[in-house]
Amino acid sequence: MRALTLSLLALAAPAQAEPAVYRLDPEHSFVHFEVLHFGTSTLRGRFGGLQGHVELDRGAPRGAVSLQLKTVGVDTGMPIFDARLRESDLLASEAWPLATFVATDFSFDGQDVSGVTGDLTLRGFSQRLELRALRFGCHTHPQLQTEVCGGDFEGELRRGDFGAGYGMPFVANRVRLRVQVEGIRQP
Repeated sequence: MRALTLSLLALAAPAQAEPAVYRLDPEHSFVHFEVLHFGTSTLRGRFGGLQGHVELDRGAPRGAVSLQLKTVGVDTGMPIFDARLRESDLLASEAWPLATFVATDFSFDGQDVSGVTGDLTLRGFSQRLELRALRFGCHTHPQLQTEVCGGDFEGELRRGDFGAGYGMPFVANRVRLRVQVEGIRQP
């Protein structure tokens, strides 16, 4: 009976009111973007290999996130267009090789994250960015034998607010973001 009680307490451990730190898994964490192109089609691409960490205290509830992405990592599936996006009037990847997102404003639905609001810095400009969770969950990873949490989030930004106005109005100012993240709990 004592072993059963200890096992149940161990399963309940992730729900305790103690912060847990998760390192983002760059193989499962990406920012996808969509922008209307010449009013006819939607241009889609992604930035891969997000780096960073998330701190969650689901019992409190509160959280913090700090992540970076390499702007040179833009991928639309068209290498010539990717090179154009890296130029100084768009992503300015040479002058600003990293974009960052830092947030401490988390919303929760029970113990699940339902939204995150923070500051996105791109091309030296910082703007508030609100990301709404489409889904969020945690599980024990079968190979790693540790907790993994992740989800899909969406938000919008106006690229002109970051000084990336080239091509407007033919290429829309509004950019839709879809962010997928997975974090591995750290000991």
